[in-house]
Amino acid sequence: MDRDLVVRARAGDRDAFSQLATASIGRLNAVARLIVRDDGRAEDAVHDALVDAWLDLRALREPDRFDAWLNRILVHACQDVARRAGRRVRLEIPLEPTHEPVSPDIQYSNALSDQIERGFRRLTIDQRTVIVLVYYLDLPLTDAAATLGVPVGTMKSRLNRSLTALRASLEADARIPSLGAEHLA
Repeated sequence: MDRDLVVRARAGDRDAFSQLATASIGRLNAVARLIVRDDGRAEDAVHDALVDAWLDLRALREPDRFDAWLNRILVHACQDVARRAGRRVRLEIPLEPTHEPVSPDIQYSNALSDQIERGFRRLTIDQRTVIVLVYYLDLPLTDAAATLGVPVGTMKSRLNRSLTALRASLEADARIPSLGAEHLA
C-alpha cells in the first residue's frame, strides 16, 4: 500500500481512501468468499469492512500496517455476517455418474476439488477463517494471530483443530459405503 494514501485517508481525504479501497477490493472479495462461502454474504462482509475501515481509520496507528489492519476488520465482518445469517441447511444430492468419456486427470482433479469443497463447507466460520489466513493469504502464524487478536499459541492450536476437523470430514466422506446389493438384502 502507498503510505502517503493511507496518511491522506487518515486525515479525511475520501479520494485517497477510495484509491485504497479500489486497490484492495479484489483481494478482500476473494478472502471473504473463502471464509463465508457465499457470494452475497461475502459482498456484504466486504462492504461492512470498508465502511468500518473508513469510520475507524484514525485509530490506525501504523500506516504501513494498513493491509493487516484491513484484513482484521474483514475477518470480523465475515464472522458477523455469518452469525447474522445463522445456520442454513444444505442438502447434497449424489448424482449418478455419466457415461461420457472424461479425461482421467480432469475427472480426478474435479473429484478432489469437490471433496475438499464439501469438507471446507462443513467447517465452522472460525475454522475456515484460520485456514484462509494461514494457507490462502499465506500469513505467518504471528501475523494471522495478530489479525484475530489472539496469542500465537492459541493460533497454533486453532489451526491444528481446524486441520483436524477438515481431515475428519474428508475421511468421513471416504468411509461412506456405497449402497450395493449386500446392503439391500
